[in-house]
Amino acid sequence: MSVKILYFAGLKEKLGLSAESIELPAGVTTVGALRDWLVGQGRAALGSARNLRCAVNQDMAKLDAAIQDGDEIAFFPPVTGG
Repeated sequence: MSVKILYFAGLKEKLGLSAESIELPAGVTTVGALRDWLVGQGRAALGSARNLRCAVNQDMAKLDAAIQDGDEIAFFPPVTGG
């Protein structure tokens, strides 16, 4: 299964990249499993981010949201305005 992952704001800066396409191993079928797998692949900033937000195909999603081949998953910290 191949997905595109986008990183925004502080995550983009900490990881040093804004996007990547990844072939996922079997068993990585939810946003939470993806995040955990990415942390294990050296993206520690995803594991330490407080109140991490995510979206699947530009729709806000929770960590238990299913992901499918070709999906776009975005990770970003909470945004505040002022």
